[in-house]
Amino acid sequence: MTHSVLLVEDDKGIATVITEALREEGFDVTACESIARRDALLADGCFDVMLTDVILEDGDGLASIDTVRAYAPDMPVIVLSAQNTLDTAVRASDSHAFEYFPKPFDLDELTQAVRQAVANRPSVSNGNESDEGALPLIGRSPAMQGVYRMITRVLRNDLTVLVTGESGTGKELVAEAIHELGARKSGPFIAVNMAAIPHDLLESELFGHERGAFTGAVSQQIGKFEQANGGTLFLDEIGDMPAEAQTRLLRALQSGRIRRVGGRQEIGVDVRIIAATNRDLVPMIADGRFREDLYYRLNVVPIHLPPLRERREDIAALVRHFLVQAATEGLPRRQVGEDAIALLAARQWPGNVRELRNVVFRLALLARDEVIDVTTVQDCVPAEADGNTASIRDGFESALTDWLSVHGPARGTLYHAALASFEKPLFEHALRETDGNQLRAAQLLGINRNTLRKRLSELGITPDSFTKRR
Repeated sequence: MTHSVLLVEDDKGIATVITEALREEGFDVTACESIARRDALLADGCFDVMLTDVILEDGDGLASIDTVRAYAPDMPVIVLSAQNTLDTAVRASDSHAFEYFPKPFDLDELTQAVRQAVANRPSVSNGNESDEGALPLIGRSPAMQGVYRMITRVLRNDLTVLVTGESGTGKELVAEAIHELGARKSGPFIAVNMAAIPHDLLESELFGHERGAFTGAVSQQIGKFEQANGGTLFLDEIGDMPAEAQTRLLRALQSGRIRRVGGRQEIGVDVRIIAATNRDLVPMIADGRFREDLYYRLNVVPIHLPPLRERREDIAALVRHFLVQAATEGLPRRQVGEDAIALLAARQWPGNVRELRNVVFRLALLARDEVIDVTTVQDCVPAEADGNTASIRDGFESALTDWLSVHGPARGTLYHAALASFEKPLFEHALRETDGNQLRAAQLLGINRNTLRKRLSELGITPDSFTKRR
């Protein structure tokens, strides 16, 4: 049986590529460029699945999705968009799209999604309208698209989420986005930093205590779990949690009930847990510093935030966002030149987005002119030291020593973990050298092109992002 696909795409080049790929897979494809033509085709015939761009020549493809539902309420819809923001991903989720693909996308993944859509015919679930004006995450880079897609997949459920990433990447912003855009947005959002609370007070902070439970407990105190009832509890720096508190947290997650320190009564709580850490918890499990069963209970849905150096194309948008933010906080209103953006984008940013924000606020305060230029950046931001990485200074041996000290992979995983860490920068280097051309990159590396494509997909590397701008 031949399945029919309606493709709504006003970019003729993209439409041609998608059409040919789907026809090779045996689909009958009908393509159009406008909302008006889309509605006419839906009125005249039935389709098994629809692929639609968002920005079309006569309007917004998502804004008019109710018309599509009226014609074909059970037809799966796959959304394609070059408007690669969290807002677009959330709108696609709110429209009950079967899948969302930011451009550029992997053609093999798209054809696979079409096959799955035709086979599964998903049911429509109810969702809440999102507050599009309060989305906290900035950036349209390929590295952030996976983050946006994972966020949209946990908005309609209460699955526990573990957010990982270096310090300053915005892990709490991810937690806030999941809360504010999900079904629990009317409830409280309570954040707890495990590293900021003395270990002997942590259990009291989380679960509360009864009067007289310990010296200084002069009255009953409600803990963070009870404060977050009906909402979301964000446990930041979960890797710093002491063993005793880990045991009590695991029991609370398993039973949905807590007991205050010094109390006898168990209290039921309805709380969604989002945890975050900048540590690698796997070697901590091997060393006995983190409970393995708690890790699996927390790591139901993992979301990894990339460091800023892996999403440099977002720096311009982030700088302009922080300049607006600085002006609202009373600092002078500034603009920024493209040469200054380029200089900022070349930095390593070990403190990630948090460091960038602080630098932008400093530039807004100290700049003498309305437009921040290269000279202003050079005067206000200390130059980075040259040759400060182990791979440059001492070669592979020193780089390996430093990598082992930071990641410490568990026994039996060292070979594959080291290969994965080495492959990504190696493939990125090959793509940079070949202007993003996969065939020439494979020839440079001396491997098969199909092997390269498979590993690029597994490592989350987008070849198009390495195309040089001349």
